[in-house]
Order: sequence, then C-alpha cells, then structure tokens
Amino acid sequence: MPEKPGSYQYYDDKHTIIYVGKAKNLKKRVSSYFHTEVDRYKTKVLVSKIHDISYTVVNSEEDALLLENNLIKKYNPKYNVLLKDGKTYPSICITNELFPRIFKTRTINKKFGTYYGPYSHITTMYQLLEIIYKLYKPRSCRLNLTKEGIREGKFKACLKYHLKNCYGPCIDKQSYENYQENIAKAREILKGNTRELSTLIYNRMLEKAKKLEFEEAEELKQQYLMLDGFRAKSEVVSHTISNIDVFTITEDEHNRTAFINYIHVKNGAINQSFTFEYKRKLDETEQELLLNAIIEIRNRFGSTAKEIVVPFEIDWTLNDASFFVPQRGDKKHLLDLSEMNGKQYKFDRLKQSEKLNPEQKQTRLMKELQDKLKLEKMPYQIECFDNSNISGTNAVAACVVFKAMKPSRKDYRKYNIKTVVGPDDYASMQEVVRRRYSRMIEEQTPLPDLIITDGGKGQMSVVREVVEDELHLNIPIAGLAKDDRHRTNELLFGNPPQVVGIKTDTELFHVLTHLQDEVHRFAITFHRQKRNKSMLHSELDSIPGIGPKTKDLLLKRLKSVKRIKEADTETLTEIIGPSKAKIIKDFYTEKEQI
Repeated sequence: MPEKPGSYQYYDDKHTIIYVGKAKNLKKRVSSYFHTEVDRYKTKVLVSKIHDISYTVVNSEEDALLLENNLIKKYNPKYNVLLKDGKTYPSICITNELFPRIFKTRTINKKFGTYYGPYSHITTMYQLLEIIYKLYKPRSCRLNLTKEGIREGKFKACLKYHLKNCYGPCIDKQSYENYQENIAKAREILKGNTRELSTLIYNRMLEKAKKLEFEEAEELKQQYLMLDGFRAKSEVVSHTISNIDVFTITEDEHNRTAFINYIHVKNGAINQSFTFEYKRKLDETEQELLLNAIIEIRNRFGSTAKEIVVPFEIDWTLNDASFFVPQRGDKKHLLDLSEMNGKQYKFDRLKQSEKLNPEQKQTRLMKELQDKLKLEKMPYQIECFDNSNISGTNAVAACVVFKAMKPSRKDYRKYNIKTVVGPDDYASMQEVVRRRYSRMIEEQTPLPDLIITDGGKGQMSVVREVVEDELHLNIPIAGLAKDDRHRTNELLFGNPPQVVGIKTDTELFHVLTHLQDEVHRFAITFHRQKRNKSMLHSELDSIPGIGPKTKDLLLKRLKSVKRIKEADTETLTEIIGPSKAKIIKDFYTEKEQI
C-alpha cells in the first residue's frame, strides 16, 4: 500500500464494508492491524472478519478526514462509531417562496428552503423566532403570493395584519423590496451577526432623523433596542473573538458512549451550542472520536471558522483551520463552558434513561460501588448494623437491608441485647452479628454481598472477628464514619481499613448516607419504644392476679395509678368486681404497712 494519506475500507466475506478508516500514512496504519499484536478484543474480532481491503489516496490529511466521513455516512459500517443523530431537534426554516415564511420545523428538505439549527436548546430557538417576528413581522399564511396576484387584488388581509403582526404584503401594504430586505436581516440574526446588524440599524436611524423622518426613525429605534436587548441576554464572550469553533468530549464509560459538545462563536457571542452522542463500536481513543466529530459537525453546520478550540492536542492538520488548546483567557472560558454543556447533556440523558428504566440506575450504582471497593461481584444485598442504648440501659441493635440499592423493609431486624451488661458497643455489635449470621447459616438463607458498620475502624474490626474468625464467612466488610457534626463523611474498606475516594455530592454517596441514616433511625426508634414501654410500667403490673385487661379498665375509668390507690372498695368493685377489688386494696394496705 502507498505511504500517502487516504481512506481505507475493510470488507467481510460477503463483500460488505464493515469498517472505514483514515490515515496520514496508509501503509503504516493498515499494516498495524496485522503486523502487531492487537490488545483490544473488539479490534481482534474486526480483523478476523476482514476478507478484502480497498483504499483511496488523497492529497491531504483533511481530504482523508472528509472522505472517511462521507463513506461512513454512505455505508454505515458495522464497526465504525455510530452517531446517534439529533434529528428530533427542531430547526428554523426560511422558505424559498417569493415572500418567504419563517417557522420552526423538524423536517429537513433543502429544496423547500434554508435551514438554521438544529437547536438543542429550545428556548434559544423561540427567542430567535420572537425577535424576528417582533422586528420584521414576516407573514405566516400559506397563500401562494405572486406579484401579479397582489396587483390584481386577489388576496385579503388576515387577522394578523389587523393586529399589526404583519405588514400586509398580500394587499401591497409592504413592498417586495422591503420584505426581502427584512428577510435578509432575519438571516443575519440566525447566522449570529447581530452586532453588525445592530450597527446598521443604528446608522439608518440617525440618517432618518437627520432627514426629519421621525416616524421611520422611531421604528428603527425600536428595532435597535429590541436587538440590543436580545444581544445582552446572549452569552457575550469577547469582542475580540470573531469566528471560532469549540469542541469538547465527555465520556460515559459504562455505556461506551461519548458526548461531543459544539459551540460556535460569531462576533464575540455564542450563536450555537449543540451536543452530539456517539456510540463506540471499537475501543476508539478520545482523539479519534473527537476528530471524527469535528469533521462531521463542521460539515453539517457549514462552519468555515479558521480556529478550532479543543481540550487536547490533535495530531491531524486541516487545510483552512488550525487546532488550539487554550490555557487561560476567554477561549479557556469557552472550553470550560462547552465541557459543562457536555456533562449536563450526559447527566440529562442518564436521568431520562433511568426514569424510563429504574433498574438501570440501581445496576449503575451497584457497579460503581463494586468498582470502588474492587469486589468480586456486585453488592446486590447490603446489610448495615447499629446499636442504641443510654448508659447501657434498654440496649438494642438494628439491622437494615438494602437490595439493589433500595431499602428492603421486610428484611429489617430488631435485636434486644442479651449477653452484654453495661454500655459496651463493640460487644453488643458482636452479639448481634453472631446471632444474625449463625441463624442465616442454620436456615440457609442468602448471605449479604456486603456488610457495612455504622462506625469506623473499631466497629469493622469487631465485626470481622465474628464473621471471618468465628463463622468463617467470606463477606466484605466496610464502615461509614461520621465527622464532628455527626454527618457521614467517608467510606472505609480493606484490612487495615483505608478511606475510599467517593465525592460527597455523588448519587452513590447519597445512597450510602441514606443507608446509615436508615439504620440509625431504625435503631433509635426501637430503643425509644423499649424505653417508653419500661417507663410506662406501673405498680399495677406488680400486683399478682391483675392482668392487662383489668389494668386497662381501671386506667380508663380512674385515669391514674394515684386515683386507683386512693379509690374506696365500692368504686373498685363497681369497675372490676369484688375479688379483684380486694386484691388491689390488700396490695396497697400491705405496702403502706411496709
């Protein structure tokens, strides 16, 4: 093969194109697939299916990029990056009619008119249409207007004319020349040339004022103010930046997807921002993905910008444009803005897909935790323990269970501490863990994939002594530690325990915080119930022969233990009968004598 730039095509045994590539040196690039050991699995699969190769030599690197892009569009090869097109986004159309109409559409037919967009930010599109309608009032009717028909009076003015939302070209209230001039100005707004148009309107306003044509000057003034207000709302970057393209790439490794954001700056203001989604087929690098996207997107939007701002060096050259990686200043601000848009688009897509399929989010979070802790399998069932007592009294413990990162309340368990005397959290934790997993082993119920303790290294250590040393179970153990304000601030894992790097504003950290809050709530609630029950224990519970029903009858009628104690025999007999009345009176009589 020649050592020249060009595009190469791989065919399978049915002579179908399965891959299209580009190269600065065809011989070196193609031979690299066969003469060196390929590490990437999918590339090995591709090579195993190649039965024939063809290539096209071109004059420059840019021509190789353009040729590759055109061939991918034409043949849609199986192993090339798939562009998930944004055809559902609307565009603005200016028709090719004698008196053009301007409207939004999702159908592209270039024979019908000129299209601007597509617009991923729908609000921006409506703002553009609003400013055009207010400034130039183009017609919206579908009448087949002709100059002859207008002269002969074949058409009637519609309501829009009477509401002063149309200048009435159909009844010759607006000349053809004036209408075309307004459409030309509307095109400039859609191209982003608002500053130049604003200057033009301002100068014409001054001319009309000098000629004492104040009505026309006032109308131009209103146009100038509206246009200036619209410009003020747009993202003005710098008056020194005239015409550049900005590209960034945001990866989603789980879905093998890349999001390419494109920002176009014209006359110092952003007039287009769009994010494209690319689906990986092989293990393409970031540079390969971004380079493919740059050619595709510039071609789509017809960009002729001489400078392309990118986040990293690209070792390809274009004939009429150069790549630039800014380190500071306005262009760095633009690069950051583009990256922020790409990340937001990724976040929105993720939320949208997870809303349609909630299990996807749960799986993603389980996979993320598995990767963070380097677990052998995804932690589907997670169990967390916590103790609760006041100075060792009414000591209890709780176990909460999360399945697929969601609470499984039917599996929650409460424990009364039986073998530990006094406030010993470590011993209490060991007792509960021992009871929990001994019973699970005995009943052969599924063991958890991960145990999380509500505490740091000490709690992890005592749980490990029971789980691993006593019960000989191989269950990973992690710990959630809190800061001085009693807020979850870090996840611990390993032996010896190490802090696992998880950002506190991520969804995974929020789930872990929820887990810790849930076990704490469950333990506290149980402890409070037990404590309240013991506090409600009265002298009536100590009287032999007086059961709960008798106690309830007395309290219902006499309201308090004090009044029961002071009641005479007749009152008690009326409520609970003579035998039980005698028991109560004898009890309090003996107590007084003591």
